[in-house]
Amino acid sequence: MIAPKFRTMNFDYSRLSQEVLSDIFPQFLLKVSDMTIILAMCIFALTMSISPGPVNIITLTSGLNHGVGKTVPFVAGATIGFTGLLFSIGLGATELLSRFPDAMRVIGYIGAVFILYMACKIAFSSGTLSLGSENKPGFLQGFLLNILNPKAWIASLAGVTAFTVKGDISTLFLFCGLYFFICFIGVGSWAVAGQQAKALVQTERHLRIFNLVMGAGLAAVAVYLVLV
Repeated sequence: MIAPKFRTMNFDYSRLSQEVLSDIFPQFLLKVSDMTIILAMCIFALTMSISPGPVNIITLTSGLNHGVGKTVPFVAGATIGFTGLLFSIGLGATELLSRFPDAMRVIGYIGAVFILYMACKIAFSSGTLSLGSENKPGFLQGFLLNILNPKAWIASLAGVTAFTVKGDISTLFLFCGLYFFICFIGVGSWAVAGQQAKALVQTERHLRIFNLVMGAGLAAVAVYLVLV
């Protein structure tokens, strides 16, 4: 009796492992890439939000003069204003500006006048040590300050160009959402710093000097926007 011949199967385990890795590894790289982009977005938002500028100078001054609680509406207005501007540019506002190149110059002039107005309110505010509401910046001032600040336009354009692709609404929503959260904390930290600095301002004369210095610095920013 002849024994049956069984056909042996040569299974290529190396090929299987390569196929599995080819399916899994790109997904892993994609996740790492996504996390890297999100981290870069957060760093960009924090850097732009916490660096000195007109909004943060006013927030610092308001925190010292009126406290954190009464400065929150201004911080919220500035945050919503910038995030709205960022979203608008992501949707294509830059194309509109390219058709009207003088529009940015007009925005710069209007913004400089508004910043100068806020500087005068700060510089000539009374030196009372009470946390009253006199000359307290509100939501509308914070909102307009970022909308009319050409530097905010430039920062928004830089962020949109770096982190989003035209037509990719999901990434734009992600970027704006992260920026809103980080911007509110970053700008709000200046209000906290101002309130903490209250301990260093012991007299109304010191407070008047502080307000004059902050107002002068804000006025210098307005002049710079006109000259650049």
